[in-house]
Amino acid sequence: MKERLEELRDEALAKVKAAEDVKSLQEVRVAYLGKKGPITEVLRGMGKLSAEERPVIGQMANDVRDAIKVEVDAKEVLLEQAAIEQQLAEESIDVTLPGRPVSSGSRHPLTIVVEEVEDAFLGLGFSVAEGPEVEVDYYNFEALNLPKDHPARDMQDSFYFTDELLLRTHTSPVQARTMEKHEGKGPVKVICPGKVFRRDDDDATHSHQFMQIEGLYVDEHVRMSDLKGVLEQFAKAFFGEDREIRLRPSFFPFTEPSVEVDVSCGMCAGKGCRICKQSGWIEVLGAGMVHPRVLEMSGFDSTKYSGFAFGMGAERLAMLKYDIDDIRHFYTNDVRFLAQFKRA
Repeated sequence: MKERLEELRDEALAKVKAAEDVKSLQEVRVAYLGKKGPITEVLRGMGKLSAEERPVIGQMANDVRDAIKVEVDAKEVLLEQAAIEQQLAEESIDVTLPGRPVSSGSRHPLTIVVEEVEDAFLGLGFSVAEGPEVEVDYYNFEALNLPKDHPARDMQDSFYFTDELLLRTHTSPVQARTMEKHEGKGPVKVICPGKVFRRDDDDATHSHQFMQIEGLYVDEHVRMSDLKGVLEQFAKAFFGEDREIRLRPSFFPFTEPSVEVDVSCGMCAGKGCRICKQSGWIEVLGAGMVHPRVLEMSGFDSTKYSGFAFGMGAERLAMLKYDIDDIRHFYTNDVRFLAQFKRA
């Protein structure tokens, strides 16, 4: 049995020396030092030995196992170190190479337009007001002179959750809520930017969701000339100092009188081109004097107070300013489109 143990020791040490990686070394460890290994088998057969041989063979078996374990552990350290050095050599980094460029994002064109409009009206003394996108029927329609049987409701096909709850179709409810908070005392001077929703088929000029920016000014002795002056200042600030505006009669349930507002075409300076359809003018927004009934429903005395309101689409303004031909570009998240609006 001594010869067998010496043979196992020499055989195991030779395989340890020949092992080229940690995996093969572990196989040697399991093969010779495991519970099913030959050294364990020798120890299990010691019952057949005489009483004098058992301690000698037992001690020798332990010495052989310890010798193999020491060599395996030492070789394992060497192999792990070699593996680390090889990995470092293969994954070395050339610190002299130029770094990869970091791509910075850009503001969305609608964000740019809304901020520019806000800046223009903040400079005229307006403040910014916000309201809920999920609105009740009263503020979205009734408080704006649109009772439940009013035919003008058909102009704004809406997304309803219940008979009294819907996605707002314009930001005018913010105006109604703001006037209500003032409890019949002026002045009220706000703009209301935000998302609105209508049941519309998406195409190059229409979207079921879009951005609207509305404005309201209520005080004593507010006149149509004040409305024209404010919008003229806005047009020059947003489109350029050389731009002019004109007012055309129109109809909106919540204003009386009502007007459509055109701005002179910047491409042809009012001479006529394909952009303005040879008219020299481009429609940009709707406006008018706040209907007395709207004032009364919000708690204002219409014999004492008057006001004007206006509304414009942020997409419409962006398409005119940046010559964009399809409203869907704003919502497709195409990086090539958005990258055009990066700051210098």
